[in-house]
Amino acid sequence: MVVNEAKRRHGISGDREDNAGGKPVAGLAARKAAARLLAAVIDARTPLDGLTDHENGHPQYKALDLRDRALVRAILVTALRYRMTISGLLARRLEKPLPPNATALSHILHVAAAQILFLDIPDSAAVDLAVTHAKSDPRTVRFSGLVNGLLRTLVRSKQAELAAALAATDEAPKWFSDRLKATYGTDKARQILAAHRHEAPVDFTVKSDPALWAEKLGGIVLPTGTVRVEKLSASVPELPGFVDGAWWVQDAAASLPARLFGDVKGLGVADLCAAPGGKTAQLILAGAHVTAVDSSKNRLARLEQNLDRLGLSAEIVQADLLKYQPEHLFDAVLLDAPCSSTGTVRRHPDVPWTKTPADIEKLADLQVRLLARAATLVKPGGRIVFSNCSLDPLEGEELYRSFLAGTADVVDDPIRIGEIAGIDPFLAPQGTLRTTPADMALDSPGISGLDGFFAARMRKAG
Repeated sequence: MVVNEAKRRHGISGDREDNAGGKPVAGLAARKAAARLLAAVIDARTPLDGLTDHENGHPQYKALDLRDRALVRAILVTALRYRMTISGLLARRLEKPLPPNATALSHILHVAAAQILFLDIPDSAAVDLAVTHAKSDPRTVRFSGLVNGLLRTLVRSKQAELAAALAATDEAPKWFSDRLKATYGTDKARQILAAHRHEAPVDFTVKSDPALWAEKLGGIVLPTGTVRVEKLSASVPELPGFVDGAWWVQDAAASLPARLFGDVKGLGVADLCAAPGGKTAQLILAGAHVTAVDSSKNRLARLEQNLDRLGLSAEIVQADLLKYQPEHLFDAVLLDAPCSSTGTVRRHPDVPWTKTPADIEKLADLQVRLLARAATLVKPGGRIVFSNCSLDPLEGEELYRSFLAGTADVVDDPIRIGEIAGIDPFLAPQGTLRTTPADMALDSPGISGLDGFFAARMRKAG
C-alpha cells in the first residue's frame, strides 16, 4: 500500500543543494535523524512516541524544523510498518547477508527503501541521499557503492516485485506472528497482521447526537455509537466541536470497558490508571461520581486539561495504585491496566520491535497485582471491570481465569448477549470481551478494524 501525497503533505521537493565546498545537502539531516531513530527503536527497543515527542524527544529529531519532523515520522512509521517486506526485498539483492555489526548500514537502507517503495518521494532523492549519508559515516563509507547499486535495482524492480512480496510476508517479527497464530489461528492472525499495514482511522466519542457529528466531521457512526473518520480534514484542535468540548478522540474498542458497568448514575466509581481520561469522561457523562487515579503527575495534568475542555470534573488523585488508600470504598472500579500495547500496532508499529515475550510476562505479573489491589477498593456487591489493549491471552483471558480461580471474594459477572448495543460480535462464550484489528470489517481497510482489547467484568462477593 502506497502512502499517497507524502511530498505535498510534507513539503518535499526532492531538490538538493550541491555538497561541494561543504555546503549542507537539503534533506540529509532528516534522513540521518530517521536512521538514528530507527536504530534506537530496533537496536535499543526505544518506543517511537518518546523519540518523536516535540518537547522531550531525541535531540537529533528536535533539531529539525516541523516539516522535516513530519517527514522523519512518516519514514519511521512506514519503515516499521513494512519492515519484513523491506528486509526481504533488500536481502534478495545481496550476494551474502550484511555483517552482523553493520546495523548502521541496515538502517540507512531501510530508511531509503521505505521512501522508494511506499512514500511519494522521488526515487532519485531517496537513493542519492542514502549514498551521501553512507559516505558521511565512517562506519558505512566503504559500503556507499553497495548502497547505490542495491537501491537503484530496487527502484527498477519495485513495480514487478512489491505486490508479491507483500502477499508473501507476515509483517512482524517471528515471535509476534507465532503468538498471534497460536492464539487466533493462522487465518485470523494473518488478517490481524494485514490490518497492521494500514493506518488506523480516527474515532470520536461524542457527548450526544453521533449522527450529527458524523456529518460535521465527515465520518460514519459505528454500531457501538462511536463516530469514525478515515482521514481528518484538519488537525484535531481545528475540527468543529473541539473548542466546545463536544467530543474526544478515543478508539471504538477503548470506549467499551466503561460501558460494561451498566447504569452508574449516582455511583462512586474509581477509574484506576485513568490518564489520559477518555474512560473518566465516559463515566462522568453517565452520571457517576468519578475518582480518577494515576501515578503520573504529567499524565494527570493532561487528563485535567482534557476534562476542562470537555466541561467535566472529577476528583483527581496522584497515587501508586499498589499503595493507594482511599477514605472509602467505591461502588465500582475500572482498571484499564498498563500492558504490552500489542493491540495498538496500527497506531504504534514500533510495538512488535520494542516489546518481547519477557515483557509480556512481566506486564502480566504487574496486572495481576494491580487487579488484586483494585478488588480491595470496591464495596461488597460492587462491580470491577478489568481491561487492557493487549492481543496476548497471557495479559487477557489466561490472566482473568487464573485471577478468578485464586481470588475467593471476587466472582465472574459475565457480559450478556444483547446487554450493550453493538458489542455482541466481540463477546466470548464465557462473557468476556475481545476485539482485534481484524474485527468490524467495513467498506475499506482504512476505515475498518478496532484496537485489540480485552475486558472482563467481575463482582465483589458479599
